[in-house]
Formats: sequence, structure tokens, C-alpha cells
Amino acid sequence: MILVAVLMISGRLVWVQGLDASARAQEAVEQRTVTRSIPALRGDILDRDGTTMASSVERYDLWVNQLQVDQYRQDADEGPTGIEAAAAELAPVLGWSRSDTEKALTGDRGFVYLSKNVEPKVRDAALALKIPGIGADRVADRIYPSGSVGGNVLGFVGADGAPLAGIEYSYDDALSGTDGERTYERGAGGQIIPTGTQHTTPAVDGSDLLLTIDRDLQWKAQQIVAGAVDKWGAEGGSAVVLNSHSGEVLALAEYPSYDPNAPQQDEYLGNRSISNVFEPGSTGKLFTVAAALEEGTAAMDSEYEIPYEQYFEGERVKDSHHHPDQQLTLAGVLKHSSNVGSVQIAEEMTPQVRYDYLRAFGLGEPTGVQLPAESAGTVHPPEDWNGRTRYTTAFGQGYNVNALQMVSAVGTFANDGVRVQPSLVSGVRQDDGTVRPTGQPESTRVVSSDTAATMRSLMDNDVDEEKDGAAVSGYATAGKTGTAQVTGGTYTASFIGFSPADDPDIVIGVFVFGLDSFISGSRAASPAFSELMTFTLQNQGVPPTGVPGRELENEW
Repeated sequence: MILVAVLMISGRLVWVQGLDASARAQEAVEQRTVTRSIPALRGDILDRDGTTMASSVERYDLWVNQLQVDQYRQDADEGPTGIEAAAAELAPVLGWSRSDTEKALTGDRGFVYLSKNVEPKVRDAALALKIPGIGADRVADRIYPSGSVGGNVLGFVGADGAPLAGIEYSYDDALSGTDGERTYERGAGGQIIPTGTQHTTPAVDGSDLLLTIDRDLQWKAQQIVAGAVDKWGAEGGSAVVLNSHSGEVLALAEYPSYDPNAPQQDEYLGNRSISNVFEPGSTGKLFTVAAALEEGTAAMDSEYEIPYEQYFEGERVKDSHHHPDQQLTLAGVLKHSSNVGSVQIAEEMTPQVRYDYLRAFGLGEPTGVQLPAESAGTVHPPEDWNGRTRYTTAFGQGYNVNALQMVSAVGTFANDGVRVQPSLVSGVRQDDGTVRPTGQPESTRVVSSDTAATMRSLMDNDVDEEKDGAAVSGYATAGKTGTAQVTGGTYTASFIGFSPADDPDIVIGVFVFGLDSFISGSRAASPAFSELMTFTLQNQGVPPTGVPGRELENEW
């Protein structure tokens, strides 16, 4: 029996160490080989001038193999050794008490995090102690140096680095990069075997994004909107600053906003400028007048008899304030913001024609800025217009829009009748420092150059340089107010305009949401527009043209 057992064991040894040695050796290597991820650093997000608005800083997670710490200073002739010595050395580095450090190092676990997200200098100091079992993994911490400035545009990332909102979410493919990995063999105690297999694939960091946003202008816009909201006791507000020629969004501000460094669950973490929809109100009259001019059904000298109220096929339409019968020109209809006059102008066109113009101005479709949760708004086709909608659409009711859509649409008049798709990201920065554009924005001619010039004159005429709160000192300014009631009984007040009116580059819209009562756009939004336009013109270096504002014949 002993002889048989010896022969069996000998045969097995021959098989394991001779005939099957390579397979067993490979199996052993696989069992002691581990792979750890090396996270890529997320790319920076920069404003149009290269100022950092979001960045990933290098941080480290310190960890310990508690089974190895006891080996520390075992060959020392005097003084403490093992865990006691390690705790005494490591505690000052971590900023911990010696007792807490000793507790963290004691145990029988092969992997325990000591401290997460520490700065490189802390990691370097900890590893310099050469305590057995102490290691570190590179991680990244996302920071936003300007706090809440642009928070609604930038978005934020979660604790695990996953993007959750804004540009961070929409452009994650470019920003995220590719993680690397490190593979090595470790011994029974978790230590790296120096002579074992080791392989490292470096991480490829993400690309930097260059925004069209100007950080200083964004900050000012947020301050101005906050002031308007607080003054009128509104629920919130937005401001859009747009270059009408390039379509670049220079500021997309809102209040309340949030700090992406520490977003709170009870805060609104979206972007009202593109997600909140509302009826534009009187600013929508611009599209009715522009369509009539382009179709030839109205001209600058067209004359209209305007009563306070008028019935159109049984539907009552009235102006916002009682007045005696008026004799107004086309300019006067806009100047006095007459609902009745707007319907008279609209009725010279078919509903289909007016619908086509609303869509051509970009209403009812996404703006293309690629921010999450954008609402395209709603412009119902003319076959769905009921008896009243046919008339209310003439003066900015019966359809809804978002703030950026409206500013882009009005910017068509400033850009010679061509609507340019808005953009928030101008390009991706390459390794050599050059910027690769993200694409050319689409352009759509909506009205002719002549119609656009006429609209600029009409909008210039609508801003009273002496009395209107939207006036900008030293610059001819064109614009239009809007006030509309929304579902729930609150009101939205707005002002959209551009300056200099004779050679416009900058288009600005200010929107105040959730007003408890009717407060006109000229009161709630115009002063904020004036302040923001004044700052923007200085910020962008736009000099006065010296051309005074236009005064047209408003009555006949």
C-alpha cells in the first residue's frame, strides 16, 4: 500500500513538474496578477479668451495593505517599529492624530483606503516614508474656479466623475479621455513582486473645450439678472448675449443658478434659457411685421385705423391699455405695441404663410447648442389653429419659445436678414495648442436685406432715447418689449434688442419669469437690458457710431 501511494505521488509530481509545468506556472501567474485602472484627467473647459472655467486637478487616493505595515523598521537598532513607528511618521503627513492613524493601519485587510483625494504633495510625503503596504492611486478632482459663474452652462460631474449636466454631459466624449491601466504580480501579502510581470498602459487625458462664452460678461449678466429678479419679486430670470453675425453666445445667464463645485439637490440644476418655454408676447409682433414687409402686404407708410378693441369673425381682440381710436402707421403699430394693429397686418396674409415665417425664424425647433434638456417650444401648424389662435399668433401668443430661440430669431434683423444657428463651443484644443473648430453653424436667409433694414429702423423707432429704460447712452438702440401671461397666472416680461442700431453686432435678450402681476417688459426688463448692453459694448470694444436714433412717422 505504501509502495502504491509513493508511485501515485511520484506520478503526479512528474505530471505537475514535468509534463504540465508550463500550464501550472501560467495559472499561478494569473492568480497573483492584478490590474489597476489609471484614470484619465478630464479636459479643461475654457472661455473664449482661454480663461479656465472647469479643470481636473491631479489628486491621489492613499491606501494601505495592513498585513505589511508591521514590517516597518524591523531592522532598526532602537526606537519604535512596526505599526507604532509607521503611525508616528504618517500622522503629521495626513494631519491625523497618532491614535487614529495607528487604528487605520491595524488589521488583517489587504486593501483599505486611508485618505481619498489628497494633493500630490501629501502623496509624495506619504510614499517617501517607505512604509511597507502604503500605496496611492491617481484620481482627478473636478473644480470650477469661478464658482457659480456659468454654472448653468458648464454643468457638473458626480462623485465618481460621471458627467451629470451641461457642457460636461453634452461633450463628454471629447472631455473624458481614455483610462490607462497597470498590471503587475503581487505576493501573498499584497506586495509587488519586483521580478514579476509588470506592464503599464498610460492614460490619455481628455481634450480641452473652448467656449464662445466670455467669463466676465457671463458674471455681469448673472449679476444684472439677479438684480431684476429680486427687484420685482419674480421666480427667476435669464439673459442671452449673442453675436448676430457669428451666432456665438457670449453669455447665457440665469438666476437662480448654482455652484458646480457643490450642487445641491434642492437647486434647479438645468438651464432655463433653453428649457423654460413661454409665449413671447409683443416681441412676437416683430415676426408678423417682417413677414408682411417681405410678402409686400405692408410697407413703412402703410396706414391703419386702430380702435381699442376689434372683433375678427367673432373673436375679440383688444390692446393692453384703453385708448381712443388711433390712426397709426406701420411704425406706430409697433411703437404702441398694438394687438389690434398686429392682427390687421397679419390678416393680409394666409395662416400658412405666417406659420412658415415663424418656423424660418427658428421657432419650434432646437437651437443646436447641444445642451441637455432643451425644449424646442411649440408652434402648431395652421390647420390646428383654432378661431382665436389664428389672431393671437399675430401678437406673440398661441405658441411658445425659449429665450435663446427668441434672441437668435430677433438677431436675424441685425444680421441682414440671415439667421445664424447659435453656438456655445467654438472648438477643441489639440495637443499642439491649435483649436479644431467644432463645425460651421448653419445660416438661413429668412428675409431680404431691405426688409431687415426696415425692421432695424422700426425697432430703433420703438426705443425712446429720452424716456425708454432700454436706451444706451451714446449708442442708437433698437428693440422690442414683450409681456405675456403663462399657465398658472404668472407673467413673463422681456426686452430684446441690439446696438448700435445702425451697425449692430450684439443682440441681447433679458427675460424675467414668474411675475405675480402684469408688469410690462419696459419696466421689468428694459433697465436690465440697458445696463447689460452698456457693459457688453465696452467689454467687446464696440465704439459708438455717432448715428442718432431714428424717429419715424407713427401717425397719419
